[in-house]
Amino acid sequence: MHPAPLGLHDLLLPQLDHTEALAQWLGVSLETLRWFTACPPRRRHADLQRQHYAFRLLPKRSGGGRLIEAPRSRLKALQRRILDGLLDAVPVHEACHGFTRDRSVLTHARVHVGQPVVIRFDLMNFFASITAAQVRATFQTLGYPAGVAQDLTALCTLLTPEPVIARLQDDGWLDWHQARCLRSPHLAQGAPSSPILANLCAFQLDLRLAGLADTMGARYSRYADDLVFSGPASVGSSFDRLAAWVGRIALEEGYTVNHRKTWLASQATQQRVCGVVVNQHPNLPREAFDRLRALLHQCATHGPASQSDRAPDEFRLHVLGRMTWAEQVNPSKARRLRKLFDRIVWDAAPAQGLPQSG
Repeated sequence: MHPAPLGLHDLLLPQLDHTEALAQWLGVSLETLRWFTACPPRRRHADLQRQHYAFRLLPKRSGGGRLIEAPRSRLKALQRRILDGLLDAVPVHEACHGFTRDRSVLTHARVHVGQPVVIRFDLMNFFASITAAQVRATFQTLGYPAGVAQDLTALCTLLTPEPVIARLQDDGWLDWHQARCLRSPHLAQGAPSSPILANLCAFQLDLRLAGLADTMGARYSRYADDLVFSGPASVGSSFDRLAAWVGRIALEEGYTVNHRKTWLASQATQQRVCGVVVNQHPNLPREAFDRLRALLHQCATHGPASQSDRAPDEFRLHVLGRMTWAEQVNPSKARRLRKLFDRIVWDAAPAQGLPQSG
């Protein structure tokens, strides 16, 4: 290994000087490692049952679909080893709040509380946009020689098979940008190693956008593909210049801004960051609070089975998750919801003919 740059040189990373050392560290034979790192184009037209990934499409609320590329168990175990034994030790940029320890949607939102103007940008096809070249450069920056960096990259990226792309195109789920990304080696949305690698590959993007925000007297934070700037009214007045610079920097770093999802909100309107209202303090949107309150009221009055045909334990966990989120965002407001939740008898039989809520 060669020395890592200042700031990364003191990380306790595994010493992997060659492919044999990598195989030993992963706990597999050299032959097995080579099977997993075989040239991706060879697998591009292979039968789906012979792929290292399983593929499924999840519909988006906003329309379209999200392709989940989930590694099969053996590859997933290797990716988990890379995540736990190597990547987790590497710090991300301070503006990054997604998929990283001690940060969350809520910390992302808190950056922008009480600001006169909030501006949001969205990156298209975030995981699929991150190329094998970016991933390989990240591993080399950490000090790994080219061969080891290439093997680590091959374990953490994939080419989407042509039968999957053809099916998505036939069903009208795939736009040209996504198809282009999927036909190049990229991070899989569904692999355990992808979120942290995405953050590390986006370090330079975060560095440049944070610098841009600083020059404009603004704040900047990122949660996955969600880029948010906020600041005084002058930031809103400079919106066109900011949008042009964000788009240019994103392109230079390998990303594309989805301009249809760009928005600006002043304090005269409801300012939201990842679903959290940030006008004065972190808060639930009124409609979300009202829906949850109505659901809890119906459950407390008529029994939870009147509101869902899920298994009781599954539905209870679902409702509890929504409750817990409300308590994290606005503890004082959520106390009213907690009182309703505590009234629910979870083994109650459903009353007849009652409408479902939430």
